[in-house]
Amino acid sequence: MRPSPDQDARYLEAAEAHGAALQRLARATEANAERQRDLLQDIHVALWRSFASFDARCSVRTWVYRVAHNVAASHVDRERRARAPLVSLDEIEQMPSGESISSEVEESHAVARLNAIIRQLGQPDRQIITLYLEGLDAASIAEVTGLSAGAIATRVSRLKTQLARLFQENANV
Repeated sequence: MRPSPDQDARYLEAAEAHGAALQRLARATEANAERQRDLLQDIHVALWRSFASFDARCSVRTWVYRVAHNVAASHVDRERRARAPLVSLDEIEQMPSGESISSEVEESHAVARLNAIIRQLGQPDRQIITLYLEGLDAASIAEVTGLSAGAIATRVSRLKTQLARLFQENANV
């Protein structure tokens, strides 16, 4: 099957507009840098293919996030079956706090710590908090996940509290 010019154009426009968010999703989903690149590539391939059947019943942004999060969920399931858990909570607590290093390095450690904590969440919660961190509102996240906006708002509130607690506990070790 040959791609339509419309499919290529839609993909290129979506990749340009949402490429950074897709990279952040890959980093939040996968700890290993090589597997992050593989995941990102899988997301882009799936996204390009998906535009062959895109019917504009939702926004392009919603479509991109839905495709990307489905690919990420499949990746996590495949990886989980293939090997042991990525990082235990004990290991997260032993990660360096960054007190004696520059603020830039400290910030990258903080992002890495946050990503490690997010990777420990169950799939629906990981998907919800990642979309929230990308700046989507409850209604947009609901459209991507299929849950109600009220359920999303409740989960986001609980997840923020849980992540803040885990992040703080990690910093105090």
